[in-house]
Amino acid sequence: MAHYEMIATIVHQLTRNLTPEEIKESGFGEYYIDHTLGIWPQAAGGVPQNACEFQVKGDPITDIMEDMAAEQKARSTYDNILRVVRDPDVIDPIRFLRAREIVHFQRFGEALRIIQDHLDSKNFYACNPAIDRNCGTN
Repeated sequence: MAHYEMIATIVHQLTRNLTPEEIKESGFGEYYIDHTLGIWPQAAGGVPQNACEFQVKGDPITDIMEDMAAEQKARSTYDNILRVVRDPDVIDPIRFLRAREIVHFQRFGEALRIIQDHLDSKNFYACNPAIDRNCGTN
């Protein structure tokens, strides 16, 4: 959520002084009609942020893999932003966020290795060690 706050701040700084003409010319008109210049988290394709973006299964391996995938998807998004933006006031915080995604991905990878090392099984996907009491002993 802290990333949203930073991105929302950047968007606010870039849009706070737009004139009605600039809003129309930029393709921001439909968004403006719904939200004025308020920040409404949504994907580039216009799909609003919702609870479906947060996935959890209650299985440590599944959940860590989901976390790792989310970090990579965010990093890819930041890479795409950096390819098209030239404003240093946008580039610097996006680079910072991108670097954090890389560190988060690495820490989740370390957590995954710890989980796998503590399983008493070569097949990490046979059971849920958080729920199944005899996981790997059958």
